[in-house]
Amino acid sequence: METSSSRLYFANIREDFWAALLEYVGTTVFLLLAFGGIQAAQGEIESGGDMSASGIQRIMYIALSMGFSLLISAWLFFRVTGALFNPNISLALLLVGVIGPVRFVLYCIAQLAGAITAAGLVLALTPGPLASNVSLAPGVNPAQGVFIEMFITAILVLAVLMLAAEKHFTTPFAPIGIGLTLFACHLWAVFFTGAGMNTARAFGPAAVTGFPHGTHWVWWVGPCLGSFLGAAFYSTLKHYRYWRLNPGQDTIDFRASPPDPVDNVKNTVARRSGSRSSKGSTCRSTVLGRTGTTARNADDDMTGPEKRLRESDGHPV
Repeated sequence: METSSSRLYFANIREDFWAALLEYVGTTVFLLLAFGGIQAAQGEIESGGDMSASGIQRIMYIALSMGFSLLISAWLFFRVTGALFNPNISLALLLVGVIGPVRFVLYCIAQLAGAITAAGLVLALTPGPLASNVSLAPGVNPAQGVFIEMFITAILVLAVLMLAAEKHFTTPFAPIGIGLTLFACHLWAVFFTGAGMNTARAFGPAAVTGFPHGTHWVWWVGPCLGSFLGAAFYSTLKHYRYWRLNPGQDTIDFRASPPDPVDNVKNTVARRSGSRSSKGSTCRSTVLGRTGTTARNADDDMTGPEKRLRESDGHPV
């Protein structure tokens, strides 16, 4: 039984190996662009609570560098390896059953190696110390850092699962949404934790520079918890058939579009006018019916002499 399970796991080892090799290349490309952009911003974000124009501009520059680097790299490698570039995304895909354990292990090794390669290249090719190390800002304790990293990683994981893993008409454009998600998460967290949300992204620069911070474990624990949180939320949505809550969102049939609002108003007015006309006809019929009935009842109540007198006046009874 164990032998058959092992054979099943390693049935696609050749494809898994080549995919991991190309995942290494893709991770290197992604982080080379990202670390290069951070290096161009001239070092880490100042940690003295500086929110001047220059500080905000630096945050924007780093966020744009990371977001656009992921967008471009993911679009290049999406059809080749899935363009994960992140052990925490790989963990989430393992948890929901998209990839197997062998590919998961190979991908994690490739992603960590790609991060080290990218950090080493940026350090060798640009002047000054490496600026892409992540660290906690003054006043941010490790527990806060873990939770910040957990939440932003969970958001990124959910973006990957809903836009790329879930197949729909806009799946080919998933890199745009995922890149924008990374950009938005950086706008919040880059000042406080460096916005790692990727263990490989934090590990590469730390390994090249000798692990200068003693809180490196934050970027292992937080993103891994985020993987579990994002995968759990996605699994809950799938279990309760989320597409039933708002059906028809993936259709391209124009007939499923909302009707013309002007026609809606005209139809409503016409229905109300027709309803009033029918009510008026009913009321007139009722009045006439009641009048005729009253006259007949009055004739029935006449005595014999009264009827003869009415006939003599020329009014038939």
